[in-house]
Amino acid sequence: MRDTRESRLLLLLLIAIAFALITVDIRGGQDSPIEGARQAAATVFGPIENGVSTAVDPVGNAIAAVRDSGSRHDRIAQLERSNALLKAKLGSDDRNRSRLKQLDKMIRMAGEGQYGIKGAEVIAIGAAQGFSWTVTIDVGANDGIRRDMTVLNGDGLVGRVTTVGPDTSTVLLANDPDFTVGTRMESSDELGFASGQGDRPLRVQLLNGKADVKKGDRLVTFGSQADRPFVPGVPVGVVSRVDPSGGDLTRTVYVTPFASFSKLDVVGVVVQTPKKDPRDTVLPPKPKPTPTPTVTVTVTPSAPATVTPSAPATGLQQTP
Repeated sequence: MRDTRESRLLLLLLIAIAFALITVDIRGGQDSPIEGARQAAATVFGPIENGVSTAVDPVGNAIAAVRDSGSRHDRIAQLERSNALLKAKLGSDDRNRSRLKQLDKMIRMAGEGQYGIKGAEVIAIGAAQGFSWTVTIDVGANDGIRRDMTVLNGDGLVGRVTTVGPDTSTVLLANDPDFTVGTRMESSDELGFASGQGDRPLRVQLLNGKADVKKGDRLVTFGSQADRPFVPGVPVGVVSRVDPSGGDLTRTVYVTPFASFSKLDVVGVVVQTPKKDPRDTVLPPKPKPTPTPTVTVTVTPSAPATVTPSAPATGLQQTP
């Protein structure tokens, strides 16, 4: 047969018919509509099939596997569904345990700072093409949320509410370049302003250019007038780098935030401000320094070596 368009169409048609017959045969089992034709073909071609059985056994086994796959496929599918449900349950339990842990930390922080909070869940993140760091939370005006409220989690400052809908709100995260918050240094009370830098640490301009600050110092929010948009005492972060003092009026330090903005889940909106500034009481306990092991080397004095004097060389040999 020549390779023409008609021959290719005929071949495709025959293949389709063959697959259709195989499907009907498999689903029909013993009641298959082509069972009679199969028996007739077996009568005619049986002796020939016996002669070539060795060659076609692998193919026959494959066909048998296809025919038996109905019941096996059902069992496999059932097991796969059971495994999927179990994995989903385990995943859900793990997530719930993580959320409970986050919620517990946040409630303890709110209690220490005397913040009245409304719990919320992060349900969306801002569009990347907007070059802004925002999230959407599942509480809004119907839940008592207003614009310019402080948002925190169990680790520290998250951001502030910028847009409020009936049931959702948008939060501008503290690492957004348009974000600025007043800060106060732990213990020294040095004041400054922290600005977001995206993936990089927060940039803090201390008002005192000669401020004594070092790596590891911690900052909290200074608070805004009437506590909007920021309440005081919320942990902000830890100083990770200090620019050398060049005699300027201000001093620049870089702060690693306590909150991880790429892993936000459970957050709280401060709907009731504290009666007094909690100052540093909300900060977590400082990590205890790991002791550096010391190695003592003891030197045991050895016995002095005995030196046997040798006869001076004369350059002459004695003949016995």
